Amino acid sequence: MNRVIAMVRAKVEHPFRVIKRQFGLVKTRYRGLAKNRAQLFTLFALGNLFLVRRRLMA
Repeated sequence: MNRVIAMVRAKVEHPFRVIKRQFGLVKTRYRGLAKNRAQLFTLFALGNLFLVRRRLMA
């Protein structure tokens, strides 16, 4: 059962690692909710592209 939980957790938490390590998002400044939301949506879109970059290049 722990193996199943770990597999799901790894798939969910991997994009957060990409955003934190590759794009340097550690803290979010208060610039308004709309601006913070737009920045996070952009970073998650870039993170998705980063995770599938090898498949896109092929």
